[in-house]
Amino acid sequence: MANAYLWAFLPIGYLFSVVVEGVILGLALSRWHPWRHRLFAAVWLTAATYPVVILVLPTLFPAPEQRWLYLICAETFAPLAECLLFRLAFHRECQVPISSQWRDYGAIVVANLASFGVGELLTYYEFWDHWLIAE
Repeated sequence: MANAYLWAFLPIGYLFSVVVEGVILGLALSRWHPWRHRLFAAVWLTAATYPVVILVLPTLFPAPEQRWLYLICAETFAPLAECLLFRLAFHRECQVPISSQWRDYGAIVVANLASFGVGELLTYYEFWDHWLIAE
């Protein structure tokens, strides 16, 4: 995939991911987190990992037959990094029970898988072609 396409896709894909992941995080994060933390988490966690997933990893696995390697790396990196960031930001200084912490991490993983799945579905149906001009 050409770098110009990846850069053009970045803001559109980012907003899409924030919306999908924001809905899930808003509903699924434990009650220990106020709504402003939940919304902040959707924007911030995606901002921290999305550029790596969209700009860096595709250049490491550029061939179409390497797509499975890209997907494994991207869908492992993003949730792990986001869980770590969430832990550092929201679980370090408070008394969140361990069961709620695991719920939060599960919500982050589900949110990532949902944005990936819906994004792949939209790619399959060529939805993104309406937003971007391919080279």
